[in-house]
Amino acid sequence: MSLGLSADVIVVGAGIVGAAVAWAAADEGLDVLIVSDGPPGDGATAAGMGHLVVLDDDPAELALSHYSMGLWRAYTGDVRAQYHGCGTLWIANDEGEVRLLAAKQSRLAQAGVASQWLASDEVARAEPALRPGLAAGLCVGSDAAVYAPAVAADLVARACRERGARLLMPARVGKLRPRGVTLDNGTALHAAAVVVAAGLASRALLPELPFVPRKGHLAITERAPAAALSHQVVEVGYGASAHGSDDSVAFNVQPRPTGQLLIGSCRQVNRDDHEIDAAMLGRLMAHALRVLPALASARVLRAWTGVRPGTPDGRPYIGRWPALDGVWIAAGHEGLGVTTALGTARLVIDPLLGRATAIDASPFDPARVLIEVPA
Repeated sequence: MSLGLSADVIVVGAGIVGAAVAWAAADEGLDVLIVSDGPPGDGATAAGMGHLVVLDDDPAELALSHYSMGLWRAYTGDVRAQYHGCGTLWIANDEGEVRLLAAKQSRLAQAGVASQWLASDEVARAEPALRPGLAAGLCVGSDAAVYAPAVAADLVARACRERGARLLMPARVGKLRPRGVTLDNGTALHAAAVVVAAGLASRALLPELPFVPRKGHLAITERAPAAALSHQVVEVGYGASAHGSDDSVAFNVQPRPTGQLLIGSCRQVNRDDHEIDAAMLGRLMAHALRVLPALASARVLRAWTGVRPGTPDGRPYIGRWPALDGVWIAAGHEGLGVTTALGTARLVIDPLLGRATAIDASPFDPARVLIEVPA
C-alpha cells in the first residue's frame, strides 16, 4: 500500500515525546503520520537515564511531571516489561541541604505526592553503600525508571499496529508550511495539524524559537554487588544544577534491573557536540565516588554523551505555534522529556480537539517567546 500524502496529524520526530504524541493522537482515532529521520527512541531519548520522577523546582514543572506520572501509571502497554519501580531517594549532604529537602517535601505534599522522611541513620540503613554521615533523605516511592528507547518504540508500534498510524522513516522534514511540511526530497505532506516534537532538531525548523543545548555525560558499570542500590539516589540540589546557567555536576545514580549502575548527572551549557569530555567525565565520576565510595570496586563498561534540548526559561514549549497556521510544538524538555512525555501529549492533543487541558498549560505556551518585554 502506498503512503498517503495527507493525514489528520503529522508528528515530526519519534523520540519519547513525539512517540507519546503520536500514540495519544492515534488513540483518539486521528489519522497520524509520523516522520522521523531515525528509529523511534533514538537521539536524546536513547542517551538519557529514563527517569520517571516528580520534580518540584518550578510550580509548572511540578504540575506537569505529577500529571504525567499519573498517566504513566495508567499506561498498560508493553512498557511494564521495561518499568522499574525503584522510587527516588533524595539525599541531603549537610544541614543547609536538609532545609532544601524539607521544602521539597512540603511542595510535594501540597501537590498530593507522598514521601517519607529519613533521618541520617535511616538513610544509612536504607542504602548502606552510600557514604556515612549523610544528613537526611526523602523517599518518593512512586517514582520509577523506564528504558526509554524501548518505550518510545513500543508507543510508535502500538500506534501503528493498533490504531493505524503510519511511520515514514528515514525521512527528514526540510520546511514547515501552514498545515503541512515539505521533506528534504521535495515531497509535500498535508495535515490539519503538524506537531513538531524533534527535540533539538526543532530549532532548524523553527529558528525564531530559542533553544539551549545542554550536553551531558553518563556511564554504566558492570554488575556491582558492593555498590548495590535499592533506589535511584539523587542529590537534593540536582534541580538547580540541571537548570542552571553554568556547567555543573550532581550525584544521580540509578540501579538497573540487571544489577548495573547508571551514573549521572552533569550539564555543559550551550554544547551540542557528542564528544566525550575527559575532564567533565572525570568530575562526574569523582563526585559519584564521594557519595558512593563502593563504586571504586565497580568497573565502568561504557560512557557516552547526549544533548538535551533546553529552553532559556527552563520550561518546554508545548502548544500551538501562532506564527504558522496548524503548527503545534512539543519540544525543549531538557532532562524531563521521559517523565513528562505522556502529559505533554495530552497538553497538545486535548486543545487540538477543542478540549480543556487537565492542568494549566499556559506556562508552556510557545507564544511566550513572541511577547515583547517592556524596556
